[in-house]
Amino acid sequence: MNHKSVFIPNWHILSIMKKHLQITLLSIILSVFSVACSGQDWANLSRYQMDNKALLKSQIDTPKVVFMGNSITEGWPGHEPVFFQNPAYINRGISGQTTPQMLVRFRQDVIDLQPAAVVILAGINDIAGNTGPATVEMIIDNIISMAELAQANDIEVVLCSVLPAAAFPWQPKVDPVPEVLALNQMIKNYCTANDLIYVDYFSAMVDTENGLQAALTYDGVHPNKAGYEVMGPLVKIAINRILK
Repeated sequence: MNHKSVFIPNWHILSIMKKHLQITLLSIILSVFSVACSGQDWANLSRYQMDNKALLKSQIDTPKVVFMGNSITEGWPGHEPVFFQNPAYINRGISGQTTPQMLVRFRQDVIDLQPAAVVILAGINDIAGNTGPATVEMIIDNIISMAELAQANDIEVVLCSVLPAAAFPWQPKVDPVPEVLALNQMIKNYCTANDLIYVDYFSAMVDTENGLQAALTYDGVHPNKAGYEVMGPLVKIAINRILK
């Protein structure tokens, strides 16, 4: 019996190989994406999980005050350690964070700790675009959401102005001044309309160019020891008012 060979054109073989290659590449990409997503902690919820558990087991007689913020809050004890020696002051700042990230972790890092008050200092990294473009309306919406969550859980709220900044070392093309001014006015207006305490760091620390006074900073954005020594008494006045 004669068997006739079947001729398969080279172009057809190449087409099949190309399809298999595309499917393989797609599978690899999806696998990598899945692993990346499953291992991602966008709001850095893990940062304070152990500290929160330990705090809830401890016995603090005085009312707790949680400080929610970014690197300006997180870095406070490193530059001016005396302020956070008060055991009732709980630092929950995370460097680089924006308001949507803080909003995600607000329940875990604030509400679940059952503090008497929360001090919120947030927004400068949103203006810098750390997690993507954000309008001042988006920023104030997130700040308001945190304030409303706190109040719904019987937590007193202190809202702070964003500190002055004339430039960002990590985002040199961004001019923060107009948005800092606009955001601070929005925060102040919200506090006035809702009978909340507004801590005006900006007015106490601004220079003639709407930047942070050189004597109060080491990089134009973050306070040094002298800067925190300006901030400390201002926020203490606010805390004492609501906890009296």
